[in-house]
Amino acid sequence: MTDTPTAPAVPTLDAIARPGGGFAMVAMDQRESLRAMFDAAGAGRPDDEVLIRFKLDVADALGDLASGFLIDRHYGFDRVRDGGVLPADDGLILAADALQQEDGGPVEETELDDVVVGGETDLTGVSALKLLIIWRRDERREHRVELAQRFIQRSAELGLLSVLEPVVRATPAELDAGTWDLDAAIREAARELSPLRPSLYKAQVPMSGAGTPAEQQAASEALGAAIQGPWVVLSQGVERDRFQDAVEAACRAGASGLLAGRALWSDVVGAADTPARLRELSRPRLERLIEVVDASARPWTEA
Repeated sequence: MTDTPTAPAVPTLDAIARPGGGFAMVAMDQRESLRAMFDAAGAGRPDDEVLIRFKLDVADALGDLASGFLIDRHYGFDRVRDGGVLPADDGLILAADALQQEDGGPVEETELDDVVVGGETDLTGVSALKLLIIWRRDERREHRVELAQRFIQRSAELGLLSVLEPVVRATPAELDAGTWDLDAAIREAARELSPLRPSLYKAQVPMSGAGTPAEQQAASEALGAAIQGPWVVLSQGVERDRFQDAVEAACRAGASGLLAGRALWSDVVGAADTPARLRELSRPRLERLIEVVDASARPWTEA
């Protein structure tokens, strides 16, 4: 009789958390959107090596501060993982999403990347997988729930944590009718997807971080009430100078920290001396955010 192989043990969230149980993680898994950012910054359309070099520079500048570092398999994963760029205790997170995206446009849909979850990728050194889901109130809604379930299950089978990142979008009908409410959609997505119990839920900042302090706090508390399990916020769609206040409001409302990219390094894209600008601009930003997390975030063990 052949024994059925058992799945490897999944690490706890301590693998990508700070000592106090909060999260201060850096997102560097942008692909064609990063290429478009170089173009928008006046640096032209970069080749793949320019994207990889930027990601390596970010890892080198911020990796020793970050509790986790998120990257994609296409641009720099092997070199970040195998090149000693990150400290040994920095949790490595690999994007497991296959993106459907027009050149220069936003991601329209995602699926599981079979190269990552199907056994073709060496996952040695990886602590967690991340899946982006584009959430809409349309005919594919049930499919996206099933996609999230498959992702969470497959991550566990691989012995890895699962980080689920829903990003909400309006349908054309909602835009035409003028009924689109971003915050209501963020909460609805959270009520639908967080009960699936990914290891960590990654949410958009309510009000895109643009509310008054009181408004931001109230919106964050409403979002926190909709989420089951530990959660963090992302920085997409939030102005850089508003992100720290938004993180603080979210942490006071029960968030355990952040997994952010653009708010840290978007104004460094295309710089003549990327390492110097990362040290000058991005590193102090992350240091200030870590102070917020350590002071205000709810430890993941209490979520």
